[in-house]
Amino acid sequence: MLVLGLETSCDETAAAVVENGLTIRSNIVASQHDLHAPFGGVVPEVAARAHAERITAVVDEALRVAACRPADLGGIGVVNRPGLVGALLVGISAAKGFALAWDLPLVGVDHIDAHVYAAHLAGFHAYPHVSLIVSGGHTCLYRVAGPQRLAVLGQTADDAAGEAFDKVAQMLGLGFPGGPALARCAEKGDPHAIRFSRCGPNEKLSDSPNFSFSGLKTAAYYRLRDPAGGRALRKISEQERADVAAGFQEAACEILVEKTLAAAQRGGIKDVAIGGGVACNKRLRVLFAERARMLTPLVNVFFPPPALCADNAAMSAGLAFHRLSKGERDPLDLEADPTPKRA
Repeated sequence: MLVLGLETSCDETAAAVVENGLTIRSNIVASQHDLHAPFGGVVPEVAARAHAERITAVVDEALRVAACRPADLGGIGVVNRPGLVGALLVGISAAKGFALAWDLPLVGVDHIDAHVYAAHLAGFHAYPHVSLIVSGGHTCLYRVAGPQRLAVLGQTADDAAGEAFDKVAQMLGLGFPGGPALARCAEKGDPHAIRFSRCGPNEKLSDSPNFSFSGLKTAAYYRLRDPAGGRALRKISEQERADVAAGFQEAACEILVEKTLAAAQRGGIKDVAIGGGVACNKRLRVLFAERARMLTPLVNVFFPPPALCADNAAMSAGLAFHRLSKGERDPLDLEADPTPKRA
């Protein structure tokens, strides 16, 4: 079965065609980074308008690259939760129109569940495993027993890791998107020159599977604040800028790694998969590999290729296949839900 997937949850307009939930026939992503860069972050109204302008062309390109016609499709999967509500509505409306015009079943897809499925799509089929999804809007830990069998182990109590990366990058004047810019800056710094606290004074990272990055972000702010200038940030040298970036990145990555590996050990699980945009971070990948090798028994850590970590529609189409193949479908009054599921 060929499934067309649509993804418009934030600032990527994406469409993909996936065969039988595993074979990617096309995966087209139109980025909006240039539109949001002048504002230093994603502007919801700008994102929604750009989706509306691009969605039809992106779907046409996905079908062309996949060498298929609408008549070849078995259904449509569209992300309808969570995300920016205006952006979600564009994708949902387009999916409903295509489903009506082409007489195809429609199913809604959870964006975070799709990130979990990206590992399966990339060939990682070890079950059960622990999945860490870490992005600009989400930081969650799951026990995954199958493509549609997820249980929440932990989640962020406040800021997502990717949001903290973006905010600290903004403080450092590194531009947008902040996460990749901070990672590039950190390559020139010493991760041990400035040590940011990973947790409270009487805590260990492994004590809880839940995350909190607001304190880390605030610590970076106070490091950069001008004591005589109220909330203003002081001028810093390029070396200090790089050292702050490196120290912050090291702390954030260590939090993610230690909590994830501890969750796997608590559950007696030997396989871990990482997804979401922050999973593209090179230091995170290196640190996971280093720490996993030190464990007894060993924990196998899997990262999908970067194209499947960032927002894309292939993971949504692949996950939708499992519902469609069981004869499930959603009504044409399918709604957008901007709120992530909470444990």
